[in-house]
Amino acid sequence: MKERIAPHVAELPKSGIRKFFDIVAQSKDIVSLGVGEPDFDTPWHISRAAVTCLEDGGTHYTSNLGTPSLRQAICRYLDRRFDAKFDWTCEVLVTVGVSEAIDLAIRALCSPGDEVLYHEPCFVSYAPTVRLAHATPVCVETRAEDGFRLTVEALERKVTPRTKALLLNFPCNPTGAVLSRGEIEAILGFAERHDLIVLADEVYSELNYDAIPEEFDGAAPKLSSFASFGEHRDRVILLNGFSKSWAMTGYRLGYACGPADIIGAMMKIHQYGIMSAPTLSQAAGVEAMDFGDRDVDAMRREYRRRRDYLVPALNAMGLVTGMPSGAFYIFCDIRGTGLDDETFALRLLKEHGVAVVPGSAFGRCGAGYVRLSYATSLDKIKLAVERIGGMLAAL
Repeated sequence: MKERIAPHVAELPKSGIRKFFDIVAQSKDIVSLGVGEPDFDTPWHISRAAVTCLEDGGTHYTSNLGTPSLRQAICRYLDRRFDAKFDWTCEVLVTVGVSEAIDLAIRALCSPGDEVLYHEPCFVSYAPTVRLAHATPVCVETRAEDGFRLTVEALERKVTPRTKALLLNFPCNPTGAVLSRGEIEAILGFAERHDLIVLADEVYSELNYDAIPEEFDGAAPKLSSFASFGEHRDRVILLNGFSKSWAMTGYRLGYACGPADIIGAMMKIHQYGIMSAPTLSQAAGVEAMDFGDRDVDAMRREYRRRRDYLVPALNAMGLVTGMPSGAFYIFCDIRGTGLDDETFALRLLKEHGVAVVPGSAFGRCGAGYVRLSYATSLDKIKLAVERIGGMLAAL
């Protein structure tokens, strides 16, 4: 039956993350620093909103765009946290996770022959999603020397007359890199010069440790987003979701905000393929947007505490590791061990019981690195460090 499969699908590689965790699933006594999912349960007041919705009979379809209450809550949140202003009636689309929002944006914008710039290392779905839209993904490498931040100079080397859009993710999975307000503004200037649409995946936006002081207590200060610059609003599609900041992975809830014409085009694809995001999830999303700041702050503090333990511990063992500014990942240089990243990860798993993800899963320029997630308890992180030390001693 293989010859019946469409060639552009048959040629797609399997996810490097999922391929590795098929092996993890068959192993016992594993300390996992691999899965990019918060170890916190969804705060109960958010889940209770979904329960209340169910009790009140909220089991029907919503508008294709999403419930008015959630779209209004999203706009209030974005204005309050990022000084980003959108019209809830026509510039907001509620999706099934941010992954659907990315897919809709690319399919709504791209035709065969168009190119989409994206950076590596990056989340594993970016290049395949572009290919599924029959467009061409063009990789822009980021480097450890630059803190894995995306630079205009690197973008200028890859842009062509066929480039239609720029897809990026900061704070970044897998590197934890964050862009400054000045760097964001420079990239928006690049997009203006080349007439590009910026697809800004900001699902980790609240996990920005430099922008929010550890000792801060009270209403969190505003953060910078690609949507914060009103003069560039027609160039930006903001892609975000609830999975990471509010620990709502199972709710499968995301959103896209941008120019009404593009959101309308995305909605048409969403309408025929999905219909609407889950009604119960949307009710929980309203509660998260309006009343979830303290929960996000508590989780962010705990992630920071874990990061501040893990990075020095790895460096003390001789594994070169920069201090990530955002998300909940560490991108650790293991080239000094003499092993490639896949061999290192497999031996660490099979011989020492610690799961990490090979850096090459996130693009060729991730080779020689491994991704460690600190979205797990500090006790487990300490055990993982002990086992990693055992592997290095054996080497």
